[in-house]
Amino acid sequence: MSASKALLPLRRQLHSSSIQRSHIGKVPVPVPASVTLDLPSLSVSPSLPASSSQAQRLLSVAGPLGSASLPIAPSVILTAPTTASPHITVSVQDPNVKTQRSLWGLTRTLINNAVTGVSSGFTVEVRLVGVGYRAAIEPIPPVFLDLARQKSPHTSGSLPRERLNIKLGFAHPVLIDVPPDIKVAVPIPTKITLTGTDKQKLGQFAATIRHWRKPEPYRGKTIRLKEIKKK
Repeated sequence: MSASKALLPLRRQLHSSSIQRSHIGKVPVPVPASVTLDLPSLSVSPSLPASSSQAQRLLSVAGPLGSASLPIAPSVILTAPTTASPHITVSVQDPNVKTQRSLWGLTRTLINNAVTGVSSGFTVEVRLVGVGYRAAIEPIPPVFLDLARQKSPHTSGSLPRERLNIKLGFAHPVLIDVPPDIKVAVPIPTKITLTGTDKQKLGQFAATIRHWRKPEPYRGKTIRLKEIKKK
């Protein structure tokens, strides 16, 4: 043993309880009757390279609000729902392998978010707290749409059509383009309601709005987000 290692202090356990791991991966995902699934092959060898065609596994989820596709790792095993048990079960080939165990709960959570998104959707409420703070939804002027089409002619079908016009105490209004797959409503000037089927995109867009006005510690001016929830 080297002298540097001998001088290191011994680590002490500050508690006597054992480490508790999450078991979310074992919880079945309920599948409503309005949702259809297209499952990939049952399982493939985890040793396959990621560039292999057999390792490219996709789970397709379709519902009344839209559709979604999720990449499934080779080590993940999906059990299709049946009439007696309308749930999809997620497992891995070897739970003792750390990489497979980490993908277990992640894959289950992503599948649950996709099923919930295409069946009932997600909602985020954005509150503007400050004197004079207000928001409105307006169409993007055609001149800006034409410039966007010239810059990216192959993505003209997915260009945003609306934008948020938010007044946050600056000398100019804040203009934020709304992604095509997110619906925005402004029921009152200080409240913005975001709805969509993709939980990650919805949270990212809400964070983009909140970035413009961080919490002010003295006067309390800020943009507040409520927790993402089911519609």
